[in-house]
Amino acid sequence: MRASQPEAWQCVLICWGTKYGAADINRLVKRVADQNRSVARFVLVSDRLHEGLDPRVEHTELPDVYRKSEFMTSGCQAKLGIFKSGVLKPDMPAIYIDLDTVILGPIEQAFQFRKDDRSIVMFQSAVLPFSGLARIIYRLTKGKHYARGNSSFIVFHPKHCTMISDEFLKINDAGAFLKFRPTIADERFISWVAQEHMIALPKHFAVKFPTEFMLHHWLLTCAKSCLPWVRKRRDKLTVVTLCGVEIKPENLINLRVGAQISDPKGRVLVWTDFALGSMRQKLIAYYSDKTKPDGQ
Repeated sequence: MRASQPEAWQCVLICWGTKYGAADINRLVKRVADQNRSVARFVLVSDRLHEGLDPRVEHTELPDVYRKSEFMTSGCQAKLGIFKSGVLKPDMPAIYIDLDTVILGPIEQAFQFRKDDRSIVMFQSAVLPFSGLARIIYRLTKGKHYARGNSSFIVFHPKHCTMISDEFLKINDAGAFLKFRPTIADERFISWVAQEHMIALPKHFAVKFPTEFMLHHWLLTCAKSCLPWVRKRRDKLTVVTLCGVEIKPENLINLRVGAQISDPKGRVLVWTDFALGSMRQKLIAYYSDKTKPDGQ
């Protein structure tokens, strides 16, 4: 892996519809700006203008071809618009961040996880890990089987990733959207088309909140938190994405201590410091930030 980080990089956000507003965007921008010395620009790719944005944010229109309603549902294929040629500066590496992701430290260290500029680093998903074995399976099955990731946090270089958008639009134009299984979700398609270059984010750096902090019984959730190496690793986390959490963060932090919430997969959240360690207080502090809509 690389031992150095780029001198300058761009932070990429995307937003369509009205689920998130300027306050959500500004909170994330402020966190990244405060904790990363080399971030040179913030780019918001969106289908609409947002009043009250932090002045550091540059607005870029989501390409019209990605504004179809079917691309803005649970599959989030509209997110692939960030890879379309011309949307981002091609000469500057990038980190994409979902707006429901909590940033707890300097994220630019994530560039060190790449092997080269063609590498795409994101959360591991499913059983088969990004690895040499996965690439062999991918080749032997001609792409039928492949390791999959989650796209809440992506490290990439725009110059080498336009093929992601190009290939998706080619498949869509051929009438194969949703007929070809990798197109059912943006993260599946990224994993499939760029399988040879995929790298998993290490768990000491970033985790998906439901996967890390929620198990299928409250006793298991609490038992995992008792493991000393788990508590130590959790205390040092830099990125935590709340993807799949069934309650808005603003409501999550106002739960009564001891409350339990189950997600559709049967995993249980136990809202106590014992079960969550330092993460409960970190989430409360993060979402209690009174950042004004204008970023002032």
